[in-house]
Amino acid sequence: MAAVLLAVQVRFDNHLTPIYAGLSIALPALWLMALALAGGYDSRFIGVGSDEFRKIMTAGVSLTAAVAIFSYAINLDLSRGYIVIALPSVTLLDLIARYLLRKRLHKLRIRGACMRRVVAVGHEPAVADLIAELRRENYHGLSVVGACLARPNGSPEINGVPLTGGLDDVLESVVRLEADTVAVLACPEINGIRLRELAWQLEKTDTDLCVAPSLLDVAGPRMTIRPAAGLTLVHVDHPELTGIRLIMKGVFDRVLAGLALLLLSPLFIVLAIAIRRSDRGPALFRQTRVGKDGRDFRLYKFRTMMVDADQRKDELLASNDLDGVLFKLRRDPRVTRLGALLRRWSIDELPQLINVLLGNMSLVGPRPALPREAARYADHVRRRLVVKPGLTGLWQVSGRSNLSWEESVRLDLRYVENWSFVLDLQILWKTTWAVFRGTGAY
Repeated sequence: MAAVLLAVQVRFDNHLTPIYAGLSIALPALWLMALALAGGYDSRFIGVGSDEFRKIMTAGVSLTAAVAIFSYAINLDLSRGYIVIALPSVTLLDLIARYLLRKRLHKLRIRGACMRRVVAVGHEPAVADLIAELRRENYHGLSVVGACLARPNGSPEINGVPLTGGLDDVLESVVRLEADTVAVLACPEINGIRLRELAWQLEKTDTDLCVAPSLLDVAGPRMTIRPAAGLTLVHVDHPELTGIRLIMKGVFDRVLAGLALLLLSPLFIVLAIAIRRSDRGPALFRQTRVGKDGRDFRLYKFRTMMVDADQRKDELLASNDLDGVLFKLRRDPRVTRLGALLRRWSIDELPQLINVLLGNMSLVGPRPALPREAARYADHVRRRLVVKPGLTGLWQVSGRSNLSWEESVRLDLRYVENWSFVLDLQILWKTTWAVFRGTGAY
């Protein structure tokens, strides 16, 4: 209605003919129909991921095309200005409304409301990982309330979730726990016939069935269903590590980094003077990091520690707050007072825009590693070196320094395997809010 009123005001100054009065009344109903046909009310896509917003865009384009074709078919002379204002406006307003509703939904889910109750089925390690992941990212709206193990071990619970039986007890567990979703994890004991029988049982109780393939961290766009010889095969595309899209990513990175450096140059000058005056040390901190294909480069940051920080590191190794190969202290005595403020808001990272402009880094990518860290990488972890490290990444928007080493590696590898230009834009958008909250920065 707001979009229609805006179009009427701008195009006709509230002086409507009968045709446009009728169209103004019909457009809200037509929009709801277009959105429903595009799948915009499918509960599977509401609250998480970009599919919900993509469906709204699809509805906007489809309705615009339908109105244009219909008016041409019956030779109806509609004002292009009215259509150009009304339909893009309703699409934009709906996107804003969905975004605000999504944030409200996420806040409710953090408090435990609006959650789907899940019974997890599979082996104990996979079930434990699922429970931990859904608890860490509860905005997805899934809460594991029970588990059915392929090999019950007699234990009453796993990660605080009650064990309710084996593979033959799934339906009984769903009814008893009032669950509305069953998540079947990769499990060789559940073959095609057994999974089909489980689906038939759950169909009677209107319970959703989700199957997690053994293809970990492979996003949907890389997977295509291919029927062959009566079988359903999943074709997995290779990640896009070369080609025109990677060139476009490099151009986008350098253009945006150049503009950002130009706009932020006054701030850089003020911070450099403040850091120099605080302890007479250098304003910039230069450090060797490992880039794409294992090549070393010089990384730039605003100095946040005392000048002799590297010499004092060995005496602090025993106090490391992180596991794995990373070294971080929540209360590092080497950090200066000004440095703590810069770290709080990630301002110390801004000089890395110079690295992006030089082509050593990307705006979005895996965390840039120290040489001594890269030397300790397992073979599968070295996969994160096939792309440029990033000023931000999935690790930045998923917890920053609060993440364990394993979680950081998993997120970096997920990005390498599934990167896209749209994903980069989403990460850049989320980085703004992650920095604003200051969570996990130290």
